[in-house]
Amino acid sequence: MNEIHKTAIVSAKAELGKNVKIGPFAIIEDGVIVDDNTELGPGVFLATGAVLGKNVKVFKDAVIGTVPQDLKFGNEITQAIIGDNTTIREFVTINRGTDYHYKTVVGENCMIMAYAHIAHDCIIGNNVIMANSVNLAGHIEIGDFAILGGVLPVHQFVKIGCHSMIGGGFRVQQDVVPYSLAGGYPMKIAGLNLIGLKRRGFSKEALKGLQQIFKILFKSNLNTTQAVEKINSEIEIIPEIKTVLDFIESSERGLVK
Repeated sequence: MNEIHKTAIVSAKAELGKNVKIGPFAIIEDGVIVDDNTELGPGVFLATGAVLGKNVKVFKDAVIGTVPQDLKFGNEITQAIIGDNTTIREFVTINRGTDYHYKTVVGENCMIMAYAHIAHDCIIGNNVIMANSVNLAGHIEIGDFAILGGVLPVHQFVKIGCHSMIGGGFRVQQDVVPYSLAGGYPMKIAGLNLIGLKRRGFSKEALKGLQQIFKILFKSNLNTTQAVEKINSEIEIIPEIKTVLDFIESSERGLVK
């Protein structure tokens, strides 16, 4: 049985699952989809195109699915998709996609903290944590288990690799390789996100291999092309190392070094 506060405005054309809770003064527009056991706090606004999975918690005055802040947007039909078990805190704003991806995606088990903004066509993986007031421009990709510190602006089209951690209050202007610890002005790779990787159960072999390639990539005098050639010729390519090499190959904005 759904619990809908009498002051909430819910379109008859919205699709609600089972045991959905909708707080005071929330607004749910046409075509919105809300799956089972999801909770919407007071004043939440789900615009047309918002799709929420199971067990999602959206706190007070968050806004999901509004049109992109992009002058090229032509009112195409797009979505803002939130994965199962994700938490969206107070005053977060998430725009739907453009015809670039036709969707903005936040994965499963994510924590998006207060006042964060996720712009059009961002693709965020699972188990990502974004602290307060992180601001993502359009077309950003963030890998699984990445952690972004507070008050962090991220440039459009940047890619942030899985299991990386970025300190708060800095600026991300280029791609951040997986498994890394980054921060500073200008942003630099400080090393391997060793504590985070140990907590997540990475093997000693994986950690040793990643430490080896990080020395080659970030502590030698080699440029990225030379470093990759050296890694391929001298280091055993275990899955974690292949993840880093594939990320480098796909990079279009260049790497934070």
